[in-house]
Amino acid sequence: MSTEKIEFDALVVGGGIAGLQAALDLADQDFKVAIVEKDASIGGKMIRLSKVFPTLDCASCITTPKMSAAAHHPNVTSFTYCELKSLKRNGGEITASVIQKSRFVDEIKCIGCRQCEYNCPVYVPDDEQGGFAARKAIYIPFSNAIPQVALMDVENCTLCGKCAKVCPTNAVDYFQKPRDFTLTAKTAVIATGFELTPLQDKQQYGYGEIENVITALQMERLLAPHGPYNRVIRPSDGMEPDSIAFIQCAGSRDKSMGISYCSRVCCMYAIKQAMLLSGAVPMADIAIYYMDIRAFGKGYEQFYQNSKAMGVEFIKGKVATIDPGENGGVKLQYEAQGADGGVKTAEHDLVVLSLGMVAGWNPENICTVSTENDAFIKTIQPKIAPTLTDMEGVFVAGVAAGPKDIVDTIVEASAAAMEASKYLTKATRKLAA
Repeated sequence: MSTEKIEFDALVVGGGIAGLQAALDLADQDFKVAIVEKDASIGGKMIRLSKVFPTLDCASCITTPKMSAAAHHPNVTSFTYCELKSLKRNGGEITASVIQKSRFVDEIKCIGCRQCEYNCPVYVPDDEQGGFAARKAIYIPFSNAIPQVALMDVENCTLCGKCAKVCPTNAVDYFQKPRDFTLTAKTAVIATGFELTPLQDKQQYGYGEIENVITALQMERLLAPHGPYNRVIRPSDGMEPDSIAFIQCAGSRDKSMGISYCSRVCCMYAIKQAMLLSGAVPMADIAIYYMDIRAFGKGYEQFYQNSKAMGVEFIKGKVATIDPGENGGVKLQYEAQGADGGVKTAEHDLVVLSLGMVAGWNPENICTVSTENDAFIKTIQPKIAPTLTDMEGVFVAGVAAGPKDIVDTIVEASAAAMEASKYLTKATRKLAA
């Protein structure tokens, strides 16, 4: 069976903020760009955030215009809900083998009216809302998702047929199969982002089974204006917490989890969330348990000092264990550092784990790009050309190359786009010679 082949100038793997920035920079130079994204929408992790540090600007207000610009740019084509099977160089051409996963909804016919979603009788936990709210078995991921095309959760679908009956364009297709196609380009930018360290891997912190211990991304959803509850509550009983704790280095600088590096952003996003909580839950006591505060960027130290002035308590000590407390509370045992050191205990209504970053993509058996010992993409000239990989014509941007904040991610994405542009220009001159 023949496979569809589509030609572009550049390929961007990943549709988060780094991938979008790189794609738009290349497209504005009149190069034809393809974005391959594993999720059902572009936007990456940033579109899921509430606000960004240190300015406390709305994350959606920054990301959504870039998503829209990519969706409407004549030189950008986005392939969402796709899996990259291989990325190979054949002479002067990069070939990407891609599988379009089945949405069980025809992307061309779907008009995003959400009638299928409204009429579906099945409710399942919504990962987009941290598992705190429910979604349907057929759904559009979130309100500003791009594209506005539904997809079906076949594991939870009961095949009742209601979605197909109410669809005005007959877009629902229960028999849709995955589609293979090939993208060709002269250069590629890897912007595959990150995942958080798995909560279930930390035995000392309850394996993720203590109800009022949540992750930082779950807290982002509680703080978001379009979050599940429109307020901050405890998951166990819906009560407003009187005491909230953040546990730093809950997935970084931790050899027990095999992650010895610092994820760089955890201190700052915890401080950001603590400051937002001081406004959302003004009567609550907020504490951050830390080993070191790493406020490394422009304005970050002042941001840290502002949080202390707002009443956020910083406790220097490493939390050893987390256990269920009384009345739904969470009991911490930690080793305090300083003059009043020693093993201490404390109890809080809600605990947030500042999980670290791990590589979001493993290139093994997909392409020849090398990785470092920490599994992030290796850059062969980090001081001179920090986006250069050891695969010709392939560049890396953002957290795919290692932990960094949003500002550095966007800057690096533009740098990768410029390197890719230079490579394309050289390749064009060779062909013309």
